[in-house]
Amino acid sequence: MAVNIKSGGDFSFIDEGKGKVIVLLHGLFGALSNWEYVVDYFSKNYRVVIPLLPIYDMPLRESGLEGLVDFLERFIDYKGIKDMNLIGNSLGGHVALIYTLQNESKVKSLVLTGSSGLFENSMGGSFPKRGSYEYIKERVEYTFFSPSTASKDLVDEVFETTKSIPKCLKIVAMAKSAQRHNMAKEVTKIKAPTLLIWGLNDTITPPRVAHEFNRLLSGSKLRFIDKCCHAPMMEHPEYFNNLLEEFLIEQNGS
Repeated sequence: MAVNIKSGGDFSFIDEGKGKVIVLLHGLFGALSNWEYVVDYFSKNYRVVIPLLPIYDMPLRESGLEGLVDFLERFIDYKGIKDMNLIGNSLGGHVALIYTLQNESKVKSLVLTGSSGLFENSMGGSFPKRGSYEYIKERVEYTFFSPSTASKDLVDEVFETTKSIPKCLKIVAMAKSAQRHNMAKEVTKIKAPTLLIWGLNDTITPPRVAHEFNRLLSGSKLRFIDKCCHAPMMEHPEYFNNLLEEFLIEQNGS
């Protein structure tokens, strides 16, 4: 299934299916297509909504988690969503955590996969090497257990992004904002039922990060996927969808 990107109200997004709402948030180098398998599977029984986070479009002085959370709040209001199952990967998980703390009544359940918020190790911590395709290819492959998952199209997309100095500056600003905003003391306040789906071989947010989230988030469930790195929904979509479906049925009914 090719993702169908729509636009309206200054937003670009996916909005497929009907029923109880799932909102998906991509990461720093992510895109709407990262969730293609999730959209394809769940849009049969749920309404699946994915905003394109304005990581490269925000003014540099506003590039940070606060700006992304503000954007998400405006988007959710625009779509009129009152009750959602919120799912975030990597930086998107970090945004989901902050949004949940600030909008508890709108989040029925929370799912984090490779989320930042406690610790992350990524190339966003320093200025990405511009003009070096091999470097970008190596860094993109680093986020997957099997390097072959990093398709040429995906590497090309990231390479084109890093060729832009303004976009590189925003990537660095966003990554530093995430690193500064450690949520260890805040996440204990989250009461929404939470599922953690983690790659057992995650090099960006290692398994110890998942265990720490599991400890801090009261009543959370932790599920590891073997031979999987930072993007389980792309690397092992069938297994990821099965774990997610089981959790969503528990929270929403069949």
